Amino acid sequence: MSRTLLFVDDDRDVREAFGDLFEFTGWKVFHAVDGQAALDWLEANPPPTAILLDLKMPRCDGYEFRRRQLADPRWRNVTTVVFTADATVDGLSAPTVEGAPVVRKSTPFTDLLMVIERLLR
Repeated sequence: MSRTLLFVDDDRDVREAFGDLFEFTGWKVFHAVDGQAALDWLEANPPPTAILLDLKMPRCDGYEFRRRQLADPRWRNVTTVVFTADATVDGLSAPTVEGAPVVRKSTPFTDLLMVIERLLR
């Protein structure tokens, strides 16, 4: 069975670069430019295996997306990792956002992939 990733980030270069790496390791990657686009995608498709979620985006940021994701029983259990360039989240060094682990964008891809694989076990 193919693993699917919904990659939610407003930075096209980040989506493309990391999306290519995930595809190289066997994932099917779908892209959303913000939280609202991700919610629209979720409404129209079967839940993905995992979601990689940026926090700071226009229209619907990662915090709002995560609140809405958790409120919907169809998507609340989808493995989600927050993927951010921020050294701090909400002014604190936060290990999670609404229960989703935080991984910095400066983290090597292999470490990011290990976090997701560990969560899927």
